[in-house]
Amino acid sequence: MAEDDPARSHIISTMIFVTGLVTFIQTTIGCRLPLVQGGTISFLVPTLAILNLPQWQCPAPEVLEQMSHENRTELWQIRMRELSGAIAVSALFQVIIGFGGIIGYLLKFITPLTIVPTVSLVGLSLFENAADAASQHWGIAAGTIILLTTCSQIMVNIPFPFLIYRKGHGLHVIWFELFKLFPVLLTIVVMWIICTILTVTDTLPFGHPARSDSKLRIISDSPWFRVPYPGQWGVPTVTLSGVLGMLAGVLACTVESISYYPTTARMCGAPPPPVHAINRGIGIEGLGTILAGLWGSGNGTNTFGENVGTIGVTKVGSRRVIQWACFLMLLQGIISKFGAVFIIIPEPIVGGIFCVMFGMICAFGLSALQYVNLNSSRNLFILGLSMFFPLVLSKWLIKYPDTIQTGNAVVDSVVTVLLSTTILVGGALGCLLDNIIPGNAKDRGLEAWAKEMELIDGAIDKKTETSDAEYVQNTFDFPFGMSLLRRWKWTSYVPFLPTYQKL
Repeated sequence: MAEDDPARSHIISTMIFVTGLVTFIQTTIGCRLPLVQGGTISFLVPTLAILNLPQWQCPAPEVLEQMSHENRTELWQIRMRELSGAIAVSALFQVIIGFGGIIGYLLKFITPLTIVPTVSLVGLSLFENAADAASQHWGIAAGTIILLTTCSQIMVNIPFPFLIYRKGHGLHVIWFELFKLFPVLLTIVVMWIICTILTVTDTLPFGHPARSDSKLRIISDSPWFRVPYPGQWGVPTVTLSGVLGMLAGVLACTVESISYYPTTARMCGAPPPPVHAINRGIGIEGLGTILAGLWGSGNGTNTFGENVGTIGVTKVGSRRVIQWACFLMLLQGIISKFGAVFIIIPEPIVGGIFCVMFGMICAFGLSALQYVNLNSSRNLFILGLSMFFPLVLSKWLIKYPDTIQTGNAVVDSVVTVLLSTTILVGGALGCLLDNIIPGNAKDRGLEAWAKEMELIDGAIDKKTETSDAEYVQNTFDFPFGMSLLRRWKWTSYVPFLPTYQKL
């Protein structure tokens, strides 16, 4: 796809549209916590592994230049159809483990030493992509990193004065924690202004990726309004290698989201989420990923960790606020020029943001080590091998993509994608080693982890069972149809319904 192809804005708009749709479903009949669902980097690692297969590698640049617009369009759309089908079908696994109530049993084997490599390798595997974007202009990328660090860490507790007018009170000053709420947005705006100054003064040569006018054609070529629809790039295709590769992204998203549910409930002042709410939340996330695949967004959906942090800062934990935000996202997804704005951000700025964000994802994964005894040589062995070996294997397969030769093209593709997907290899290796190498529960972090994840296994504290039972019901019940569900005894056996009673 050309750098200034308007279809780039259509893909962004599609993701925003699906985000609004899935978030509304999640807050209304899902886990019912004020969580925003959206695109996730966890699917980017298997996506790159799939596109690195010989049949999906792009033609040489000189060949691309000679191709017609129609042929170039088909070139990226056929790849998008492959990714869309893989994303949609792999998400069925998340739907099954969520609505089937299986997630609680899986967590007995998903230990901290499984989570650390799975999540951390999402960030570590993408360092080359961050470097490619940042290397377009290291000065601007470094400035982006410095400014984002200043806004999000150094000035985070410094309030900013704003003049507002209130009827009967006139003008007065309020102090707003601007840097705490919008560090990324502020960084992008300031650095974009700097790039614009460098563009106007011709400090940057014409066509340089850091110029603010290098992709302006996308805005003019994008229509004002365009409604995303399922199959807009053609009917999604399904291959075994693609589905199994994307399954790694689904597993990473599931593990990551589970930790957000109890955290969000605490921040909102809500009771701990019961097992049926968590089952439903995971199932709806899977459904959202299926919709994202069918709509052709090129990504799945997952709980936004940034949204969880924002709730803690603003103290606004209202479902109604998020549902109104869903309406705005649906509207923004229809306004195609809004999506085009994200495409024209100068590439070095994106590279600087990537350096920080990918690093944060890696750190989020490493934070699970707080439950583990790092003085244990057993744990250090598992951690080191499960983090290092997947990177070695992936790098080797990227360099030699035709190495796997079994005599069957389908098997070759499946094995190549699985072995080159670092989060799958790392997570599987960590899970296997932690469950077969002898070690006591305390050193493995299972005792502390069980306390953190006890809600997933259906345990509710005594206070909730006695005095706050009605409060829990009102918080996590469906907004309609509850009287009908309570009439039927069989609903107490369905693990995603509010009437579910754990056996």
